[in-house]
Amino acid sequence: MFSNVSRSLAVAGVFALSVPLAAVAMGGKPKADDEAANARIQPVARVDLANAPKATASNGRSGEEIYKAVCGACHEAGVAGAPKTGDKAAWAPRIGVGLDVLVKTAKAGKNAMPPKGGSDANDVELTRAVVYMANKSGASFKEPAAGEKIASGERSGEQIAKAACLKCHETGEKGAPKISDKAAWAQRGSKGLDAVTKTVIRGHGNMPARGGMADLTDPELKATIAYLFKQVGSDIK
Repeated sequence: MFSNVSRSLAVAGVFALSVPLAAVAMGGKPKADDEAANARIQPVARVDLANAPKATASNGRSGEEIYKAVCGACHEAGVAGAPKTGDKAAWAPRIGVGLDVLVKTAKAGKNAMPPKGGSDANDVELTRAVVYMANKSGASFKEPAAGEKIASGERSGEQIAKAACLKCHETGEKGAPKISDKAAWAQRGSKGLDAVTKTVIRGHGNMPARGGMADLTDPELKATIAYLFKQVGSDIK
């Protein structure tokens, strides 16, 4: 009887060992090998959202909570070109476009930053996180209260021009036509507003596409161009 049991156990042991060996022989790999390979090819920098604080039923998460759980992973060190929190020079042009546009950009994602920074924040929470970062970098934005509706209206041409365009067009930096050079603007205006808008959309000379503001809508661009021509004293249609 004992010899029969021994033979049975021996057969079972051989069968158990033969399963992973057979898998390898047929081109398969043990699970441990797959896990080790996956670990080796993980990206250098990752954002772990598993421990991010969850929204409460009352007022949601604060900007600081979202920032510490998600945004700070890149903005603290400037990973992948993210403007470092507290770097006023880097944030100045971003703050200049206004809170609505900053939130809109963060919501859509830009360059290496995924939509909402890879978080599950709602609109109010995302706005709070942007306010938190921007205020630490020289802004004085007001944080939205719980239940507050986030504005999503377009900015005026004047707002955009003062925040971004006049930096070059007042000084003629990088070959930009100066506001004081009426002849240069008249030449461009003769092509019509739609043609000039198309040129700005794709970029021209040292001016990047959309004047370097990728989140601008076509109507916003057109309004900005019309405003600039008005400052020159020239109407464009």
